[in-house]
Amino acid sequence: MRTLVVGAGATGGYFGGRLAEAGRDVTFLARPLRAARIRTEGLTVHSPHGHVRLTPKVVTSAELTDQYDVVLFSVKAYDLDRAIADLGPAVGPRTVIVPLLNGVRHVERLMARFGNRHVAGGVCLVTTTLDADGRILQLNERQEIRYGVWDPSDPPALEAVPAALGDAGFTVGRSPAIRQEMWEKWVYVAAVGAVTCLMRGVAGDVAAAPGGRRFAERVVAECAAAATACGHRPGPAALAALRATVTDPGSEAASSLYRDLCRGAPVETDHLLGDLVARAARHGVETPLLELAHLHLRVHQQRLASVDH
Repeated sequence: MRTLVVGAGATGGYFGGRLAEAGRDVTFLARPLRAARIRTEGLTVHSPHGHVRLTPKVVTSAELTDQYDVVLFSVKAYDLDRAIADLGPAVGPRTVIVPLLNGVRHVERLMARFGNRHVAGGVCLVTTTLDADGRILQLNERQEIRYGVWDPSDPPALEAVPAALGDAGFTVGRSPAIRQEMWEKWVYVAAVGAVTCLMRGVAGDVAAAPGGRRFAERVVAECAAAATACGHRPGPAALAALRATVTDPGSEAASSLYRDLCRGAPVETDHLLGDLVARAARHGVETPLLELAHLHLRVHQQRLASVDH
């Protein structure tokens, strides 16, 4: 069973690293600079579950020729189109792609390129980041991948997924309602991201400030209304957990949007906030706080682009 991990960043690098540690036939598809660094310095994971330094197989898009059984698709959303174009040679007649991005637009893009029967729904539950030296740091103990059929009318053959990913030191489970799970995580990530990025603090900082809890609850309400209008009302347990997270003055919760913003890196605002705002608007749902957060982060993106040029 051969697995290709598209992206060797914080998420793909973590799960792919655990697969390599478990002795699986895993290859990373990485950008040239990241590939060169892995080849010379290895891939390092620091985790509560154990530290490891590996020298895994890695290829660039120019070197990718083989087909794979399972593809773990884990890139930043602003690299989505390029990653899909690079992936082409790896997808054979029975390849299954398990995407680990937040949101849902990437599933639609992958299906448009490769067909529905090659693409599963997928969600990961892990908190990781890259440090300045390119090491992967796991910030808590949770490490889980959930996958399932996205389109039941033309489902992928998912038998290869547990064979490729199971028993590798993290939890893997098949979900009978993967779309709902993905939407609920999207609501969580969008709400926490909007709250922390607009207020420039972790969730507890916002909740502890006068008016902070009311603001956070309004953001949650907008995200939930958007999902509900799109046919994916968050379940009571998911909403209760989200509200508890953003209204607890002791909460250290943040999001990848906030962490990337703080270190002056590009952010996935179009994918995580802009797409949610657009889908809500198509159903007549107003989301002024989400729109404000999206605009705030687009200004950040424009500043980065002006520096690059």
